[in-house]
Amino acid sequence: MKFTMDIPTGNITPGEFQTGAAVSEMAHAMDVAGIDACYLTDHPAPDATWLHANGHDALDPFGTFAFIAAKTERLMLHTNIVVMAYRNPFLTAKAAATIQVLSGGRLILGTGAGYQKGEFDALGVDFHKRGKLFDEALDTIRMAWAGGVVVKEGINFNAVGNEPRPIPSPQPPIWIGGGSPAAIKRAALRGDGWSPFFAAPTMTAANQESGIQTIEQLGEAIKQIETLRAEAGRTGSFDVAIGAKASIKALNAETAERYIAAVNDLTAVGVTWTMVDVPHSSRQHFVESVDWFGREVCAKLKG
Repeated sequence: MKFTMDIPTGNITPGEFQTGAAVSEMAHAMDVAGIDACYLTDHPAPDATWLHANGHDALDPFGTFAFIAAKTERLMLHTNIVVMAYRNPFLTAKAAATIQVLSGGRLILGTGAGYQKGEFDALGVDFHKRGKLFDEALDTIRMAWAGGVVVKEGINFNAVGNEPRPIPSPQPPIWIGGGSPAAIKRAALRGDGWSPFFAAPTMTAANQESGIQTIEQLGEAIKQIETLRAEAGRTGSFDVAIGAKASIKALNAETAERYIAAVNDLTAVGVTWTMVDVPHSSRQHFVESVDWFGREVCAKLKG
């Protein structure tokens, strides 16, 4: 099992999380503790009502990851998630390829269809076309990363002989987010990994509906993906990333034992990465939590 951990740059407590010094310190702590990857989300223009209710801020993931890559040695960089319809796919391909090349191949491009209509409206993107735009972006980005001239007419663009660079080698894996039937099929046929989530009462109605309800349901979906991939002749590695059903509230032996048991439940049904959120009332608290997680969870599960 590998671990991808939220780096809380969405927290706006003055001076604690959204500064260069803060991001450097937190990323270094994760690098040293043996965390496999850090993750960032994507909200260029979130709906204000959502933001001030149970939402969260978000620094630009590509800009932040460029900074983190320069401050770390081995920590992987995981977008969780980039909403593909928000940007022209050539811009996403360029940003992702740049991070991949400059970081020495450490990017995981986690992607999703998006759910916040107000954000789509602010960005001038048709919310009702997000599925088609998502699939189109996946195809276009892989063409851009392959090297050479791209000729492709899309819904909102027309490449008549363009040559995107840099050419990332290896290409970043693309994980598909969401637990809906469409997301499962998209992950199987177009992705290198699947990143669903367990539904929670605090989520929006749309997210609760597309979330995974039980470990058993998760296992069945993984089997479905394996079948779809086999039928399509898709080979190679495929990852599944999801947060454990046990949360981390206190840094003690009981929490570690309960959390490790929950991770083992995920491993049993085919999950390869666990998404983690540790307590962070302050930056120092986050650093202490990361150190604890590295010693009491990572070391024991990987030892």
